[in-house]
Amino acid sequence: MSDSGELATLRDELISAINEAADEQTLEDLRVSSLGKKGVVSERMKGLGQLDGEARKTAGQALNRLKVEVTEAIAGRQAEFKQAALDARLATEFVDVTLPVRPRNAGTIHPVSQVWEEIVQVFGDLGFSVAEGPHIETDWYNFGALNIPDDHPARQEHDTFYFNPREDGSRMVLRTHTSPVQIRTMQDSEPPIRIIAPGRTFRCDSDQTHTPMFHQVEGLVLDEDTHLGHLKWCLEEFCKSFFEVDEVKMRFRASHFPFTEPSMEVDIGCSWVDGQVKIGVGDDWMEILGSGMVHPNVIRAGGLDPDKVQGFAFGMGIDRIGMLKYGIPDLRAFFEADLRWLRHYGFHPLQVPNLAGGLS
Repeated sequence: MSDSGELATLRDELISAINEAADEQTLEDLRVSSLGKKGVVSERMKGLGQLDGEARKTAGQALNRLKVEVTEAIAGRQAEFKQAALDARLATEFVDVTLPVRPRNAGTIHPVSQVWEEIVQVFGDLGFSVAEGPHIETDWYNFGALNIPDDHPARQEHDTFYFNPREDGSRMVLRTHTSPVQIRTMQDSEPPIRIIAPGRTFRCDSDQTHTPMFHQVEGLVLDEDTHLGHLKWCLEEFCKSFFEVDEVKMRFRASHFPFTEPSMEVDIGCSWVDGQVKIGVGDDWMEILGSGMVHPNVIRAGGLDPDKVQGFAFGMGIDRIGMLKYGIPDLRAFFEADLRWLRHYGFHPLQVPNLAGGLS
């Protein structure tokens, strides 16, 4: 075992080598060669077992001091390397605080979601509640209960998505409108009924103003004394609130729907300026929805007595009235997931529509 003079010499050699280390890898090699399992200090520690009594104690204390000094010297040299590296980065890297802030590509609310919520807000203020139903319906809920005859064109496969026949021969369909929700509501509720039914619907159609999947909202009001004047007032109030105009001209044209009698198409007054439509002014007309008094057969299919209750219904495309309000030219773009389109027509996540602060 080495005496104190040899340990002092070894200490000086190790400290000198550590201080002269040119880089961190050299310093790491010195740590391993001195304090590693087979390093010079570790090897001398192993020899303590050969000494007796006081000699072992003295030698052990000296080796421990040497180990501490070498460890501290290595740590100090490592700190110097890190500081030097930081100084070099600070000398070469800098941030120009006069540069403009990089734009953040924040997510936006899809126009369909925004318009959907706007519709709910308006009709909610008029006392309507929201009702929902399944996307896959039976033929009876989608057609039969709505007084649609077996030979009606809407039942043909070129217009409706049918599933494969079941064992009994019946075929489920992707609902072509949200009208089945009206039947389900009548079955589960007692008048007075005042609901809207927004949701996805499906038809075999695709062009600039039609897509195979689209969004529709229908309304239903049933009571003992509901009449056509209530329907006209309700739709007028909706149009004024939704399009955010003080006055709106409306025209009710006689039409035919199997589920209403009488039936009416509803037009609103508008004008076209530079290819853009402006609601509430001008002498032009644009159709926006269909409506009418609920047919007695439909009331009867819902489990109610048409001799005791009557009411009105209406339906419109959420996507299409969104196109009118926000000047979107092509319905197909709603479903193409183009980020540029979404950033242009999308709404800020915190831009929640409400009647007090304004819908849009």
